[in-house]
Amino acid sequence: MMLIIGLGNPGNAYKNTYHNCGFLTLDSLAEKLGVSVKKSECFALTSHCFVNGSKVVLAKPQTFMNLSGKSVFALAMKYKLEKKDIVVVYDDIDLPVGALRLREEGRPGTHNGMKDIVDRIGTTEFKRLRIGIGQPPATMQLSDYVTSRISVLDEPFLKDAFTKAAGALFALCGGEEFQSLMQKYN
Repeated sequence: MMLIIGLGNPGNAYKNTYHNCGFLTLDSLAEKLGVSVKKSECFALTSHCFVNGSKVVLAKPQTFMNLSGKSVFALAMKYKLEKKDIVVVYDDIDLPVGALRLREEGRPGTHNGMKDIVDRIGTTEFKRLRIGIGQPPATMQLSDYVTSRISVLDEPFLKDAFTKAAGALFALCGGEEFQSLMQKYN
């Protein structure tokens, strides 16, 4: 079984913002899988499906970004998952807009949602897919930038990134080796 979590903030006020790259990628993956992420469980909206005989749960935590770990921990406990079966998709200011970075583990960096996940599940040993959103303009606070709407200039790069990220996640669900995916998508 695999749990794929897309990070973001719930509600229309945050729709199509930089911080919702995880949600937007999960939407792209759900479309590819022909499912809707609507079931409410463990402080998240989820969808369950099978890919090549393996169960996959897609999840969008509804706890707001900085408390994402509450949902991830609850889902991991409910489904008795090992950390290696968890994949988290999220935005990253340290990557150029639209860049993808797959990793098997790592520190949360400055991302508060990832910090909360690491704190609550007690390890950095889970897969992650980071989507670059670039640095905020010099005149803008980081918190204002990540919660701002994706700019018209960045939108085509990020839409392409969401499609590629969904393809990578689909391949991972289908059994493709993570190391192979890292070579293709990094």
